[in-house]
Amino acid sequence: MEEYIQLLIGMIKTPSFSREEEPVAILIRNFMRSKDIDFLEKQNNTWAKNKYWQEGKPVILLNSHIDTVKPVKNWIKDPFGAEVEGDRLTGLGSNDAGASLVTLLAVFVHLYQERNLPWNLIFAASSEEEISGAQGMESLIDEWGPLDLAIVGEPTQMQMAVSERGLMVLDCTAYGKAGHAARNEGENALYKAIDDITILRNFSFPHVSQTLGPVKLSATQIQAGYQHNIVPDQCSFVVDVRTNEFYSNQEAFEVIKALLSSEVKARSFRLNSSGIRLDHPIVTRAKELGLSCYGSPTTSDQAAIPYPSVKIGPGDSARSHTANEYILISEIEQGFKIYLDLLRGLKL
Repeated sequence: MEEYIQLLIGMIKTPSFSREEEPVAILIRNFMRSKDIDFLEKQNNTWAKNKYWQEGKPVILLNSHIDTVKPVKNWIKDPFGAEVEGDRLTGLGSNDAGASLVTLLAVFVHLYQERNLPWNLIFAASSEEEISGAQGMESLIDEWGPLDLAIVGEPTQMQMAVSERGLMVLDCTAYGKAGHAARNEGENALYKAIDDITILRNFSFPHVSQTLGPVKLSATQIQAGYQHNIVPDQCSFVVDVRTNEFYSNQEAFEVIKALLSSEVKARSFRLNSSGIRLDHPIVTRAKELGLSCYGSPTTSDQAAIPYPSVKIGPGDSARSHTANEYILISEIEQGFKIYLDLLRGLKL
């Protein structure tokens, strides 16, 4: 795995913020050229199919992303230093999700020239995952046709996320009537907003997921008024909605809109909950290998993949987007073995 560790070191040393991934995309493409792998590209995305692709066989996507968030404050080490200390490699994007990407690439290269695989493989290094951008996975999915399974690489400690919460952000506005605060005038929009927030706080969607639990509603921002002695005629607030597999974002929106007197607008319906049935062969195979299966609270490129998918990769989600992010080299080596074991015994 040494050459893949070196590729990851090169990726860390090359800033790759969302929408600015081209230099790292070039690194990936040059590596694939060195392995005589034919690939295609679209914007900052790169993908390839196994050499002996056979029409009619099931198709499995191996995917992870090349973009990173910007470094938070409090880094003690250089975020782009890619410092190796024993088993630990420290650097921005090492854990999320560079380790998953190079490990899945290693798996793809390992299987690339095999004849008579029981399925076809696509490897995709996608962009803009951290911002759910339109030029990332969303722009790729129609390039391939139907997929039978997607394996999305994210730091899960090589346990299998079989479902993933959707995300929807709502901008809500309560309207009232301005008046002098010292007299009994006006209609306080702030109070109207508080009433609606209370409704949301006490409301529960009836369908609860076995792996994700209930739909989660959180009021996260509020703004009203511009002067202390004027009753506000408008109050805006933001609601963070995390859906489970029982509700599309559109369906959850309609329920919430009917509950509130405030005006409700969704920023997007794109990031729906995703996952896979619990009797799917990849879940069965994971259990055979002793892997635990769980529902993930975080959103990934799975949200843009309208086919059965799981999320699994080396590293720990708790390290993502934190100062002094790191990956253990042993985690990458273990991840390579587990990925191969998952695929070798998989019958779709």
